[in-house]
Amino acid sequence: MKVQWQGVMPAVTTKFSPDDTLDLKMFRVNIEAQLNAGVHGIILGGTLGEASTLTDEEKRILIQETVKIVAGKVPVIINIAEQSTHDALVAVQRAKEYGAHGLMMLPPMRYKATDRETVVYFKTIAKSTDLPIMIYNNPIDYKIEVTLDMLQEMLACDNIEAVKESTRDISNVTRIRNRFGNRLKVLCGVDTLALESMLMGADGWVAGLVCAFPAETVAIYELVKAGRTKEAIAIYRWFLPLLELDISPQLVQNIKLAESSTGIGTEIVRAPRLPLEGTERKRVLGIIGESLKTRPSLPPYKDLTQGT
Repeated sequence: MKVQWQGVMPAVTTKFSPDDTLDLKMFRVNIEAQLNAGVHGIILGGTLGEASTLTDEEKRILIQETVKIVAGKVPVIINIAEQSTHDALVAVQRAKEYGAHGLMMLPPMRYKATDRETVVYFKTIAKSTDLPIMIYNNPIDYKIEVTLDMLQEMLACDNIEAVKESTRDISNVTRIRNRFGNRLKVLCGVDTLALESMLMGADGWVAGLVCAFPAETVAIYELVKAGRTKEAIAIYRWFLPLLELDISPQLVQNIKLAESSTGIGTEIVRAPRLPLEGTERKRVLGIIGESLKTRPSLPPYKDLTQGT
């Protein structure tokens, strides 16, 4: 399946049972909710997926289970976040064997690579596979910025096709578009900047709160692409207090609590993470509860861009 790198792509959470094993039943519930809402791809094993705590066997199960659930409707993307080039090469090979359709790739983890080291890292992995790649550019959280000059070098690899733009600088969408035209797809990776990014030409949204509110997320994207900006803004304004739960060190706990509140997930996280408690849990539940009380009615958004 060809990855288009556009639309809403949920960075889904990994569901765990109380005994700390994969909860594939609830995982299926959530993936089916995403598909029913009209998402355009599924991304596994990102920060929200608690990737650093997953074993290779669990990643295999998640990829194969997701491929089975989506049944060819949308592509399945796996995040690659490894500490060495060797481990990344192995992870990429396994991802293809397990049935993934594309890769989202972070720079080397735990080592602040130089620009040259980062470019060589990405190009080495890209040359090892024919899977399409989206570069995850998040210098705020991962301390390495992928500059436009670095992207220029990497585009010698035809399968580097997209960038997940998480610099928090809206102007970067325009810079990328001015420099590379349509050669490089741009997906916003920050929930609180998604509408603004799409209005400036981003092709899509790697989303977090979509895990709990898939229909509202896809509706915003489809309304923007159909030119119905005022309607998109109205939903986005309602959504913003929830979206701000994504820009927190406890984003996994926040979003899992939201998933639990909407009935398509649980708040179980894997240690060393712990579920929210006390004042912070009460605060987050207050935001979720108030948003559920005022949840907007959505237009028939799935029909807006059919065939476009």
